[in-house]
Formats: sequence, C-alpha cells, structure tokens
Amino acid sequence: MASRSTLEFLKTETGSGLLLAASAFAAILWANSPWAGSYDALTHTAVPVQVGPFVQEMSLSGWVKTALMPIFFFVVGLEIKHEILRGELSNPRRLALPILAAAGGVLAPALIYLAINSAGGGRMEGWPIPTATDIAFALAALAMAGPKLPATLRVFLLTLAIADDLVAVVLIAALYTTELRFPMLAGAAVTTAVLAAMGRWRAAPYAFWAVGGLLLWGFTLESGVNTSLAGIAAAFCFPLEPKRPGGQGALAETMEALHPYVAFLILPLFAFTAAGFTLGGEGGEVLGPVSLGVAAGLFFGKQIGIFGAAALAIGLKWARRPTGAKWLELYGVSALCGVGFTMSLFIGALAFPNADAAHQTQVRAGVVAGSLASVLLGAILLRISASRRARDADA
Repeated sequence: MASRSTLEFLKTETGSGLLLAASAFAAILWANSPWAGSYDALTHTAVPVQVGPFVQEMSLSGWVKTALMPIFFFVVGLEIKHEILRGELSNPRRLALPILAAAGGVLAPALIYLAINSAGGGRMEGWPIPTATDIAFALAALAMAGPKLPATLRVFLLTLAIADDLVAVVLIAALYTTELRFPMLAGAAVTTAVLAAMGRWRAAPYAFWAVGGLLLWGFTLESGVNTSLAGIAAAFCFPLEPKRPGGQGALAETMEALHPYVAFLILPLFAFTAAGFTLGGEGGEVLGPVSLGVAAGLFFGKQIGIFGAAALAIGLKWARRPTGAKWLELYGVSALCGVGFTMSLFIGALAFPNADAAHQTQVRAGVVAGSLASVLLGAILLRISASRRARDADA
C-alpha cells in the first residue's frame, strides 16, 4: 500500500505533466515561428543579480537552471529520503525489482548512445542524457492511458524514477564539475554540517532552513560544483520527524508545500526555456549523431534495459512482478520510462554548454523525439491492456 505522501506526490506530478507538455510545445512553436528571434532573445537575456558581495550575471535560462532547478532537486531529495526511511525503498523485497530495472534502464541507453556516437563526428560526452526518466511526464501518461490499472504499477514507476534520479545526481557530480574553488567548497561543507546538526532540532524555524539553504546554494555556485547538489545535500539534512508531538513530519510538510511550485511553475518554466529548438536547422544541426543517440537511447534503450532487467530478475526469482500487473503492462511502463524530457534536457545543458549551440539543438531534438515516441508506445500498450481487462470484466 502506497503511503499518503507518495499518493499525494503521484497526484501532483501527474497533474503537472500536461502543463510540462504544453510548455515544451509552446517553446518549439515559438522557436520555429516568424518571431523565433524574440524567443532566443528572451531565453538569452542577461540578468545581473547583486546582493552585497554576491554578484552574478547569467541568461534567463541560466538562472532557471542554476537557481530554480536546485529547488526541484531539493524536493527530489526529500522524496528520496522519505522513501529510503519510510517508503518503498525501505523494503528490500519491494525494492529489488525497480532498482534492478533502473540499472538496466541506465546501462542500455548509455550503450546505444555510445554505439551511435563512436563513429567520426560523434560526441561521446553526451551518453548520460538518455539515461534519465521524467517522472511527471511518465506518471501523467500512465494515469491517462490506464487509470484503472493496478496501483502497484504507479509505485513501481515512482520507485524506478527515484533510483534514476539518484543515478543522475551521481553523474552530475562526477562528470559536470569542472574547476573547483576550494575556499568556497569548504564554505559549502561547513554550511552542510551546520544544516545536518540543525536537523536534530525538530522545532527549528523554516526561516533558518531557508537562510541555510541560500548560503549553501551560494557557496556551491561559487565553488564550481553544480548547484543541483546543494538541493540534494540540504534535503538529506532535513528532519523527518514532526516539529511537535502528533504533528505531520517536517519533511512531509515541506514536500507538500513545495510540490505545487515545483510541479506547476519551476518545471514548466525550465521546459519552456530549454525545449525550444529550430526544426530543419542549418548545417544538419537537428539530425546528427547526438540527436540520434539520444532519441534511440531513450526509445529503444529504456524499454529494452528496463523490461529486460525486470524480466531477468523475475525469471531468476530475485524479485516479484508488481501485484496484479500483467507482462504487457510492465512492458508499457518500461516504454514510458523513455520519457526523459526535463532531466535529459538538464543533463544535456551540462554536457553541451550554451556556447555549443549546434549540439544543444541536437540534444533538444533527440530528447523531444525520443520522449514523444516513448510516451506514444507506452500509452498504446497500456491502453490495449486496459481494454483487455475491461472485456474480461464484462465477460
């Protein structure tokens, strides 16, 4: 039985899926309209920020990625911590299948991308891009295609996506940290230690956490480490227990408060600023090894890796199929995991900086194509299974 917080998480993320899709579609339309120049000018507008000695100037899309997306990763970190301590990830028997499936869903897309880009002209550094799963899109598609399918499929998808997010965080830390500034890194470490100690103070005011989080973000930004890690670090310091006896846990309260802003503002805004690419770009910008590798990795790699690993684990008795779920439904969910979208775009922006406009365009095209094909296949398979269940019930 899924916990209340998990069910609320599913509800909120599912509802944001359509808004994410609309935001991405609007960005692509604008980027290919007669007013395409204004879209590019908007997303690349320089925005200076100065607060005391802190001075930074980035584009609008850069601020969304650097300042707003860490809030998304903070919420992801809170969900990971909750699931590890109290939810699905705390039960080894339930954990085995989605973890093994997630491992296959990372390995297969990476190998497919590397195979396509191993020839001349390929860019090997983009291999982490198709390893991600966008939980909001995937859950929205699952809810629309099979609203009456077993709830265990939704929990399987959620757990798998959480494992994917963990892998993404590790990859971001390992691959996309360039020049380190050790004094700032030391400041981030001290701030994290203070937040960890404050985690024992259940009644700590939320304002203290907000100030500590901002300090950690600022030190992380100046240290050269990707700021998404600041969100994860702050989340793992956050207390799980309630502030007062009989109350809701501080972690659950914070997830509940932030989810609507993340799901309905931050992620759609990131999708809008990151998804716009020009169709039929000059010089073969849209079609190339990067876009083909990303699209094939998401579409073929995810379903092959996830379903293959899950089938192997079930066949070897290492894990059990989700209760009440059929093989076709498990395959449909595996296909839905090829919706990389938000996370894939985020990793793509790190792998190919804004200066590399041609490959940025290929990343966006590959992510959109692979995600769209995955959601269509997954939705069709789940619809077929749902129709069969309805016929069997009427018989």
